[in-house]
Amino acid sequence: MGTAISVETRGPADLDAVFAWLRHVDATFSTFRPDSAISRGDTSDPEVRAVLQRCAELQRETQGAFDGDPMGYVKGWAAERASHMIGAECSVNAGGDVRVKGRWRVGIQHPLERDETAAVIAVEDAGVATSGSYERGGHIRGARPDILSVTIVGPDLGEADAFATAACVRGPEWTAQLDGYEAMTILANGTVLETRGFADLRIP
Repeated sequence: MGTAISVETRGPADLDAVFAWLRHVDATFSTFRPDSAISRGDTSDPEVRAVLQRCAELQRETQGAFDGDPMGYVKGWAAERASHMIGAECSVNAGGDVRVKGRWRVGIQHPLERDETAAVIAVEDAGVATSGSYERGGHIRGARPDILSVTIVGPDLGEADAFATAACVRGPEWTAQLDGYEAMTILANGTVLETRGFADLRIP
């Protein structure tokens, strides 16, 4: 899927099965592979149809701000599923988007300073996804130029990933209305906007 995935556990875990699952997802959904089901337009697999259906639903839920591209959802969805395969407490990091089981500290990369964190938060059984133009240039269609990055925290990493992308288009007013998800938005002028619940997650 064009990204690195790492797993940290606090107990015994069958990581061979976990990485076999992730390789399966890559072989099925990666747009970087011409032989993947997505690249070939093959929707005969029920798993592919389910993902495409959820992407279409998220597109409607975000009023088109999430454009329905499976690659904006699958990475988080795959990491979410991987975390549930691990019996022990764990942290699955998929290119900076993180799903944890148990209570963990998660650092959020600063959008301008590569070696700095914008915040460190304590989360439990949750996903943390960050989107912005700083990582891969202007890859988010319709993104507001005044927004550097948006981080979303919530129960499902796939949805958090899609919502973070949508929030770069819709803005902090929209994230404040998300049910069950918290957000931090960093603006181009350096202003940091947080939902009340996100502020409660911060570690001083």
